[in-house]
Amino acid sequence: MSQDASPRTVFFGQLRRDFCILPEGQLLLDKLGGNVLYAATGFMTWEPDPMPGIVARVGEDFPREWIEAIEKSGIDRQGIRIQPEALDARSFYVYVDRKTRQSDDPVPHFARLGQQLPRALLGYRSGQAMLDSRTQLGPFSLRQGDLIADYLDATAAHLCPIDYLTHTLIPAVLRQAGFTTITLDPSAGTMTPVFWNDIPVMLTGLTAFLPSEEETRALFHGRSSDIWEMASALAAYGCEFVVIKRGERGQILYDSLNKTRWEIPAYPARLADPTGAGDAFCGGFLAGFRRTFDPLQGVLHGNIAASIAVEGSGPLFALDVLPGLAQARLDALRENVRRV
Repeated sequence: MSQDASPRTVFFGQLRRDFCILPEGQLLLDKLGGNVLYAATGFMTWEPDPMPGIVARVGEDFPREWIEAIEKSGIDRQGIRIQPEALDARSFYVYVDRKTRQSDDPVPHFARLGQQLPRALLGYRSGQAMLDSRTQLGPFSLRQGDLIADYLDATAAHLCPIDYLTHTLIPAVLRQAGFTTITLDPSAGTMTPVFWNDIPVMLTGLTAFLPSEEETRALFHGRSSDIWEMASALAAYGCEFVVIKRGERGQILYDSLNKTRWEIPAYPARLADPTGAGDAFCGGFLAGFRRTFDPLQGVLHGNIAASIAVEGSGPLFALDVLPGLAQARLDALRENVRRV
């Protein structure tokens, strides 16, 4: 792997300290996490060289050994912006079953398992239900100055879920810098009817918009229940492709350039930890699209990247799988695509 080439692809998102109760009750406590890493490693499932760059904000209390581990994994870490203060990067979530993830008060969940609440989770409060702000940057919001000079030669970028202001500011900066492919996965705090009139600003000029079905239905609540009607409406705001992620049911793709619709089933993976599957999908999508400039190939590549990510725990797991596994799965999945 060439360590000297500047990144041609940049991922924007968050680095987190993850606390998780997995579907079978296993505990993962204070582990390296964050959507930007799952997206970057989903991309590296297909394109490890040159290394992608990541842009994220962390506090001075974020473990330095984790940042070193990121670098050793083959991800360019120059874009990690360490702030001169402590920032609460904790995330707690629990899988009540294989499909349902909750992020709320951890106390009852540990009590249910007969476990004492970890000291590192004292005082934790979930921000899951909060709306994004239209006016106020948060501690993890990304600014124009966070995009370092070494990344300005890149041509492709993906924005993981962050917040509304980041998702309206950064794509405009990237387009001005000459990026030709920009994909975006929205935050749950934006995908609500409250933001209905703000959505066009976020979508205009995107190559691909990559929400989950749950988020899409939340945005269209009271307006539509037809998933294809929703995808078409989103694309009409000036986005080339809309991909709606449906978890274990795979994805649907609406290609606004060719007015085509596709359904892609999920590859049947052996689920160990669902965390980061959607982000890994987005990274894989970007890799596949940049290889072929075909959105359907993008979805297939993303689908396989997600299938690998969920078979282990942690964002760096996918980098250690057998060579050739992704390609073998891709060849098998191609047979099951359906045009609608």
